[in-house]
Amino acid sequence: MTLREKLRLTEGLSAWKTVPVPEEDLPSLFMSDGPHGLRMQDFTENIFHQGSKPATCFPTAVSTSQSFDTNLLAEIGKAIGEEANEQGADVVLGPGVNIKRNPLCGRNFEYFSEDPYVAGKLAAAFINALQGTGIGGCIKHFACNNQEERRMSSNSAVDERTLREIYLTAFEIAIKESSPSSVMAAYNRVNGTYCPENKMLLTDILRDEWGFDGLVMSDWTAIDNRSESLKAGCDLLMPGCHYYAEKQVAKDVKEGKLKKEVIRRAANRVKAWVRKFGPGGEMSGQRTDSCNYESHNTLAGKAAEQSAVLLKNDDNILPIKPSETVAAFGRMYTKLRYQGAGSSLINPTKLTQICEVIKSDGNPSECDIAVIFTGLPDEYESEGFDRTDLKLPPEDVKLIEETAAVNPNTIVVLFAGGVVETPWIDKVKAVLYMGLPGQAGAEAVKNLLYGYANPCGRLAESWCMEYADVPSADTYGAKNATYKEGIYVGYRYYEKNALTVRFPFGHGLSYTKFEYSDLTVKEDIVTVRVKNTGSRYGGEAVLMYVVAPEDSVVDRPLRELKGFTKVFLEPNAETTVKFNLNPRSFAIWQGKWVIPGGVYKIQIGGKAEELYKQGDVFAPITYTIPVYEDSPKKPGEFTLNDTPDELAAVSLFAKTFCKVTEKILLTKTGGERNNHFEMMYACSVLGPLRATVQSGGISVELAEALVDSANGKIIDSAEHLMDLFVARLKKS
Repeated sequence: MTLREKLRLTEGLSAWKTVPVPEEDLPSLFMSDGPHGLRMQDFTENIFHQGSKPATCFPTAVSTSQSFDTNLLAEIGKAIGEEANEQGADVVLGPGVNIKRNPLCGRNFEYFSEDPYVAGKLAAAFINALQGTGIGGCIKHFACNNQEERRMSSNSAVDERTLREIYLTAFEIAIKESSPSSVMAAYNRVNGTYCPENKMLLTDILRDEWGFDGLVMSDWTAIDNRSESLKAGCDLLMPGCHYYAEKQVAKDVKEGKLKKEVIRRAANRVKAWVRKFGPGGEMSGQRTDSCNYESHNTLAGKAAEQSAVLLKNDDNILPIKPSETVAAFGRMYTKLRYQGAGSSLINPTKLTQICEVIKSDGNPSECDIAVIFTGLPDEYESEGFDRTDLKLPPEDVKLIEETAAVNPNTIVVLFAGGVVETPWIDKVKAVLYMGLPGQAGAEAVKNLLYGYANPCGRLAESWCMEYADVPSADTYGAKNATYKEGIYVGYRYYEKNALTVRFPFGHGLSYTKFEYSDLTVKEDIVTVRVKNTGSRYGGEAVLMYVVAPEDSVVDRPLRELKGFTKVFLEPNAETTVKFNLNPRSFAIWQGKWVIPGGVYKIQIGGKAEELYKQGDVFAPITYTIPVYEDSPKKPGEFTLNDTPDELAAVSLFAKTFCKVTEKILLTKTGGERNNHFEMMYACSVLGPLRATVQSGGISVELAEALVDSANGKIIDSAEHLMDLFVARLKKS
């Protein structure tokens, strides 16, 4: 292969495929979105949601994380792998393990937890099972992709200890324990450097330190400087087919700024990836085209049941008794919100509405029980934009309060991709949180409400009293996002500051009771007895925390989750649960992983015992967070890395472009400013111009004309437009 052919191999053939090389017997590998189900688009190059094949829509990560069940995640990973085999996908783009730094993030529904241990362990279980079917996994979005607001140009300013302990740990666990086929480099910058160009992340840490030997691809249109991304270790530019920056790369090679070996290295990694996971590759021997969609629907229902969290259940009003009359209503009663929006939007194989399985007996003031099915509408949260607050729609709050006023036995069932404020909660008897439960969510809700299934989920993120309590509330969403809260994310922050939350991390009620006893710690083994002392069969998520020494001179959280498992027990049955400890159970980052001395404790279910002394005492750690200014640019400073709306502040041409783009996008969504419009608008008007060029949305000539116009170079802008006009004439 020539150097140019090797360079072509490092850019996708299309939105979903790699470049084939027939003379080397190298086929084209096909990728598909799929953290919660396949989104196969082999018959269209549309990178948004339309036109995908039917596939099982499993509960999203906000739900499955609440199961605290690695076996369940493995079952889902295996099922998605079977569907990928049947539908012709080679690599599934998932799971996402980014930390839930702030509850406003529009993509939180797609991520597991505020805790990196939970996220890493669940992701590893999913990937191992997925790849056991011969399908490659792609863990994403590496790293610190914690907001959707201006995600293509935002900068995560984070100190090294926080980066290591919170934002990289989930990736580290999953990569070391499951060896995913690929890693997706995120859109954002980390401490000023775009992730696909960040050598520290992609080479020094990912490959040299963690031992990753797979492929690194860019998120779709995430690459700014292609030469720098190749040097940093980003092997594959996606979506491809537009030969982005190919001339610049050739120029850099000629001038000695980019070594030919760097291009060869990336091309060889692409070839190795395709030969392992592509059609006819090393993993193809594990593949089968048999797929039972009916059993997968059953699994989706099981996952929804075991991931639901019973937040409140006063007077044991749940489960509902067969003799009780029920008034059922609310926005989700006839139109269930069962999944998120954006690149993970699934075309389900079947879907049942709640109104089809739970019949209403009439007026809430006349029935024994009123059940309101409510939550966040599609337009409130999605990939591409963030939520503006944590509130339910005002009309839904009004409905809850008015219903509770006429029926003291009011139950609320919530469907949402994340935290919601609940100022009305004292007025209702029970709250069941379903997250986004997938295509079998309606049947799962019925089974849970009527006691055919027992809720056994626990919250994988803290629910604050109000948004102002969130540690990153005053810095979140800025283009330069300063992670000044450091390691104190979620429960680490609330517990350290003794701040009251609505529902703590790990909260979850049941229709039965579990008791713990005989907690023992012997060397690196922790054991505890768990007994179901209630009258119903049920599941219990057993969480193990390591409690920091009380006299520690090192600033650290009061406790951190370092183990979890799920047990299912009949009434009066009991079992022994075992956890393994290792040095990382106690370690913090101080230029390397170290264990400060002191007496640690193990805590399970609120009980604690002393552990053992370990290591020497280290000095307190000081955070050093880079500082970046959010100052507006002036004419002469704009580049293809700026967004059309930023250019519009100084350019009438750019302002007109934004307005025309908005009208075009509205025609694609039938005139509605829904979540699909908001996502496309964020990508095209609020995203860097170079990203729109990479996706094929506009030509490079038009992009350069817009930049020159904003920089006051009117003649140059006109020349670019003329070049574009001439190119179009030649094509026609």
